[in-house]
Amino acid sequence: MSFISGRSRWSDVWLATAARGIASCGDFLVASALTLALQSAGAGGLAVSGVLLAATLPLVVLAPLTGRLADRVDSRTILVAAGLAQAGICLALAYAEHPALVIVLVALLAAGLAATQPVISALVPVMVRAADLPRASALNQSAGTLGALAGPALAGLLVGQFGARPPLLLAAGSYLALVVAGLLIRTRRGGRRRAEPALPGGAVPATGWRLCQDPLLVAMVASVAGVIGAVGAINVVEVFFIRETLGSSTTVYGLVTGAWTLGILAGGWLFARVVRRLDRDGALVGAGLALLGGCCLMVLASAAVPAALLLVPIFVVGGVFNGGNNVFDTVLLARRVPEAARGRAFAFFGASVQGAAMVGYLAGGLLLEVAAPRPLVAACGVAGLVVVAAVALPLRRASRAATPAVLEPAPAGPPPLAPDSVRGELEPAGPPPFASDLGDPAPAGPPPLAPDLVRKNPAPAGPA
Repeated sequence: MSFISGRSRWSDVWLATAARGIASCGDFLVASALTLALQSAGAGGLAVSGVLLAATLPLVVLAPLTGRLADRVDSRTILVAAGLAQAGICLALAYAEHPALVIVLVALLAAGLAATQPVISALVPVMVRAADLPRASALNQSAGTLGALAGPALAGLLVGQFGARPPLLLAAGSYLALVVAGLLIRTRRGGRRRAEPALPGGAVPATGWRLCQDPLLVAMVASVAGVIGAVGAINVVEVFFIRETLGSSTTVYGLVTGAWTLGILAGGWLFARVVRRLDRDGALVGAGLALLGGCCLMVLASAAVPAALLLVPIFVVGGVFNGGNNVFDTVLLARRVPEAARGRAFAFFGASVQGAAMVGYLAGGLLLEVAAPRPLVAACGVAGLVVVAAVALPLRRASRAATPAVLEPAPAGPPPLAPDSVRGELEPAGPPPFASDLGDPAPAGPPPLAPDLVRKNPAPAGPA
């Protein structure tokens, strides 16, 4: 696992944090604006699921390519090029009227997201020392969560007052934050690569690393993807449940959906501090599965409410569980994946999650044609709990059989990567502590957090 060897570059962390938060707001602004516009125009569940599938498919199909790009191409080049492309595509989307053109543009917008997500996820660990990793990664994911919180709320307000075009124009401007961050962040990865050092004990070098060789990571990815596939239909069903079954306005819809994201923010603050107490990676995975079960319970409970505002406390609690799981998944990946392979790892994890979500989107669209929203919400919660119970035993076996991650040795000096790249190697004993535990300077402002995996999938932790 590779980290900076000197002081953590918190200025770079904050730039990446701001870029992720603003761009995430744009992602959710687009998704929510289009969903509300379709529902208000009388479109059915298949139309909504079609847009969500278009926003998800590139994240799955392009994962092998974008993961390698994140590891091999200069991070600055990717952020600047993808940010400019996404801004232009979203601008065109604001004026597109034909449904087929809208779907094509949504898919192209998601292709840009597929390129930037693994870049930012893999950049954060090389900006900081090992001791600061939980704080930095969770802080970065907090920004994504705040963006996801603001996006639906803004969409509900703007679509209700002005229609779909103004929020789409605002979203187009949000992607320029990636361009600014790409130009200003000093830490870089990718580009010219250093030679692989000889690793002790038969460890696999980064160039030969495969996620399938780590049973614990395979179990983690399978459990998260399985639960999301089971409960993912809620992302299609909820707009009809809140707007039609519960008779709410677009503004209330934005408020209610934002409650889950607010819970993720709180959960990230809480569970980022719990990470240091889970010194075994197997315990980390088991705790994450328990939190996923809590998410599914909250989805099941939401089916019983008589009024939309009663969903707010339920969604906040569900979001807390979701945020904790996201933090655990992110730290587990950072602990067990060699630095040079992290782009591929985050891309593979994201593709697995998004692929599972696609199953839920398709199921939600089809089921809405034959069933009412309320029983479908309950069915989503039950299905998620069934998957949690089914994977619990295999995951426990994988946890017992897991070996500690073999970390890369420290290089003799700073490696010759990009001109202002920052690298170093540390091997933390057990879970990385917080900066405040060591007397080191902590970043100003709120601590950490993570993305929305169970109900919302940033179109769009991630890592997680």
